[in-house]
Amino acid sequence: MSVRRIWAVTRKEIQHILRERSTLFLVLFTPTLLLLLMAYALTVDIQHVPIAVLDHDRSPASRHFIQSITAGQDLDIYAQATSMEEVEGMLLRGQIKAAVIIAPGFGSDLLGLKGMPLQVIIDGTEPESGNFAVDHIIQRAEAFIGQALASQLQALGVPLDSLQPIDLRVRTWYNPDLKPRNDLIPGLISMVLGLPALSVALTLAHEREHGTLEQLMSTPVGRAELLLGKMIPYVFAGLVNVLMIPALAIAWFGVPFHGNFALFFGLSALFLFSILSMGIVVGVFMRTQAAALALSFLVIFFPGFFLTGIFFPLASMPEEMRLEAMFLPGTHYAIITRGIFLPGIGLEILWPYAIMLLVLGVVFTGLAALFFRKKLG
Repeated sequence: MSVRRIWAVTRKEIQHILRERSTLFLVLFTPTLLLLLMAYALTVDIQHVPIAVLDHDRSPASRHFIQSITAGQDLDIYAQATSMEEVEGMLLRGQIKAAVIIAPGFGSDLLGLKGMPLQVIIDGTEPESGNFAVDHIIQRAEAFIGQALASQLQALGVPLDSLQPIDLRVRTWYNPDLKPRNDLIPGLISMVLGLPALSVALTLAHEREHGTLEQLMSTPVGRAELLLGKMIPYVFAGLVNVLMIPALAIAWFGVPFHGNFALFFGLSALFLFSILSMGIVVGVFMRTQAAALALSFLVIFFPGFFLTGIFFPLASMPEEMRLEAMFLPGTHYAIITRGIFLPGIGLEILWPYAIMLLVLGVVFTGLAALFFRKKLG
């Protein structure tokens, strides 16, 4: 294998990227723009969920409870309903996402330590907003009970601690505020950095479609040298995104970065080698750019979206799906990015995933070189 011949192919590919503005935009700027769009689309913080309140009790306790559950920006009272028919009408028209029904005797039952007669109705057509409302109503109700009963028990001479035999304390590590974007954006990096794989697949298909690939093979350049020479420029282009994308995640979205950036950069290079090798395999088998584009989405991007653990936990998948996920570079890289960003773990934990990326890259490159000869023959 000659470094000089690999560099000749690499230089030709760099000139092609610089000459084709669409390719240059695709490999340099599209991953960052895609991360920006997906981060906003998929990590929206739910706020100002409209709810209705039907207060049958109309006591000072019920009014105080209504004020407590709507404190802050999470829930907004859309209307004070006067009947269940009115509540049903607002739900059917989509004006509210949940309704709180306060039963008669709410205040007296609460102060008499008989319970808290309360009903919550949610709009099942938008379960995310409905569940969000329920969770916040439950949290505020628990806090309200503690405040309401504190003065009542004090008047009776009963310490509040006597009603709390269990001392449960919950701590959340690495993402204490449970912000979805802190978990999702590092995972999305593994998907948007796969866009150069699309470019290299399209490049090979373009060369074959226009007959220039056979001309290259008539030169002394070997198969492996040709494939590596075509891959290297896209690795470097991907590494430019490795510099820009974390900066965007940290500065714009406020995602914490607790790990070693040099380690992140090096493992990102391994991921690019692995995912670009997949793109090379796609380009080897497809004779047209349209077919290469379709197959790239089918074997790289769709599985990368659903099977890499970005949105759905791997542990909840069937065994066959987990096995398939192990052959996707994005599965291992998503674990790496989340591990480096949030808990800041090092190579002593991430080395198995780094080895898998290297193995997948070598295997895919070997397959591409093997079938490349057969396709041209």
